[in-house]
Amino acid sequence: MVKHSQTVLNLLMIASKPLKKYFLMKTTTLIIGIVAICATSFSCKKFLDVTPKTSLSEDQLFTSEAGFQQALSGVYGQLASSKLYGDNLSMGFVSALAQNYSTIDPASSVQLQQTQLLNYTSTEVAGYTNDIWSTSYSAIAAANKIIIHTETDRPVLTNSSYALLRGEALALRAFIHFDLLRMFGPEYTTGANQKAIPYKKDVNENANKPATTADVVKFALADLKEAENLLLTVDPIVTSDLRTRRNKLNYYGVKALEARIMLYSGDNSGAAAAATVVVNSAKYNFVTQAAASAISAGLVVRDRLYFNEQVFMIRVRDILPTVQRYFRFRGAVSQTLTRTPANFATLYQTSSGGGTDIRFLYRIEADAGSVFPSKFWQASSATTTISDNLLDQYVPGIRLSEMYYILAETASTPAAGVGYLNTVRLNRGITVLPNTITAETLKAEITREYQKEFYAEGQLFFYYKRIKALRMQFRNIDMAPGQYVLPIPDSELQFNPNYAN
Repeated sequence: MVKHSQTVLNLLMIASKPLKKYFLMKTTTLIIGIVAICATSFSCKKFLDVTPKTSLSEDQLFTSEAGFQQALSGVYGQLASSKLYGDNLSMGFVSALAQNYSTIDPASSVQLQQTQLLNYTSTEVAGYTNDIWSTSYSAIAAANKIIIHTETDRPVLTNSSYALLRGEALALRAFIHFDLLRMFGPEYTTGANQKAIPYKKDVNENANKPATTADVVKFALADLKEAENLLLTVDPIVTSDLRTRRNKLNYYGVKALEARIMLYSGDNSGAAAAATVVVNSAKYNFVTQAAASAISAGLVVRDRLYFNEQVFMIRVRDILPTVQRYFRFRGAVSQTLTRTPANFATLYQTSSGGGTDIRFLYRIEADAGSVFPSKFWQASSATTTISDNLLDQYVPGIRLSEMYYILAETASTPAAGVGYLNTVRLNRGITVLPNTITAETLKAEITREYQKEFYAEGQLFFYYKRIKALRMQFRNIDMAPGQYVLPIPDSELQFNPNYAN
């Protein structure tokens, strides 16, 4: 059993289909125990077939602070599942969309091949998008239950517990909705007033009308503003306890998410202000070259995650099988997610000074004679000095470097912007850019940084979409109109009449 229950509110969660079977209300039984394992494991396929040793009704769950904590852990457990950030929205599906991996042998069964080819009508892509959609809305439903019960069961919570629990749940609701928007909604500048996705704030059996792109942004920022106000005075990360709050959507994670969303919607001044709060907090430090390259007693113990830079990260307890399937030699390089040595040299610009980049030197490594990205080949706490944090169980959610990129992009002058970009470059071991570069050159350099920094991390495709990139690196075909928008799953379109014109 998992020490801190990662109970998923599976029977409370709504999927996207407006069918009553997805909306079990007050009499619903919450399965605790076996579900706690399923929430962070990829092996539990039919947990409802197992008779639980204990169960709690929804009303019973929210009669104590411990019950609220269990429910919140369930939301984080959903995020950590392979259908979301444990795979699809980090190193897997979305990274393949961004051309992070090569289709080396089209004749063989390459992992994520149809995804890399952007074949959105394939059963492969449809399967991934359906999983992402349904699991995201299930997690949103669970967050909504917490938000609702912080009001209806307010007396069982202390003032600080109320603020912390409600603040995190609101922030998670915004976080999940925004990534659904980035995947399934129109690009903002041309599609602000077009239908995008439902922004779900309740738990019922009704089919929600899709909100416009602009409204999704508005709703998400409203949730974050309330979360920010709640967390500011109670979140331990603000005053002291940093490490144990990195894997929660904490106060600074809220500000970083605000910056990300505001930039997406074209609010450059708002994005810069929010990013500045994170940078000026002095809570986060860039990884040192010593930590990034560390070897102790002949063992590689390097910090490939860049732990101290993580503003928000997601704990994925059972990440090892996914990492081994994707990034370890499987008998044929064509069966593993990687690129050629020449591609990696191009990515990190080794012919023009990038050979000293710590991201290239220590996170592109050999396994059985072939090169693979090693970002997720982490050492556990048994071989590091980072106590109580297992580096081999996390994926990045929001990094410090992204805040500097946002500040670079929103700066009033290219000279000011390159200053922020150079801060990251220096900490990655590469030379600085001159402060005389043009705005166009700065834009190109920011793109190169996104390509290097977020390789195999799930952010790059969304960056390409935001800037309306005509081409993605390593794909020599122009992007067709609308190709950055993934199709709404048929399962949603079939049961939600609000998508009809």
